[in-house]
Amino acid sequence: MDEGQRVAIVTGGSSGIGLAVGGRLVERGYDVVLTARTAATLEAAAAGIGARWVAADSTEPDAFAAVVAEAGRVDLLVHAAGVMDGTFVRKESLTTFEAVLRTNLTSAFVVSAGCLPVMSPGGRLVFLSSSSAHAPQPGRSAYSASKAGLNAFAAAMAKEVERDGIAVHVVTTGPVATP
Repeated sequence: MDEGQRVAIVTGGSSGIGLAVGGRLVERGYDVVLTARTAATLEAAAAGIGARWVAADSTEPDAFAAVVAEAGRVDLLVHAAGVMDGTFVRKESLTTFEAVLRTNLTSAFVVSAGCLPVMSPGGRLVFLSSSSAHAPQPGRSAYSASKAGLNAFAAAMAKEVERDGIAVHVVTTGPVATP
């Protein structure tokens, strides 16, 4: 890593939006650390774009701490990890509902809390949300709630960290066909 090179962590980096963002950041000169849960897929993805990688679950603070340790410092976090799961409330299990919230919302806290201590003024946190946060989908109550919660979390945190020169952004995508 070049000392002057900006460092980015991208969650959900083994495929889909996370991998595409990681590739663009590498093209723009960032030292990118991709992270996702599945090591073999992640290793191949990172090799394909010229990034570093650490397999970790972004809902687990100790696991994500290993990602931050590999990065050393963080200039940019792109939190693209997420899951669209669940069904109608009448059919939903509490286990699935909680798993969706954990993956899509709790993880935002975990990665933020992990990155902020090593982020300097000028740092950026970018969260991938969904149009479902604004136009909730029937049959996707857990997903819609998790993305609306993510938006509120990011808005509140932005007000907390702006005094430190750190910016928080939410990118709301429309439907995207990803694995």
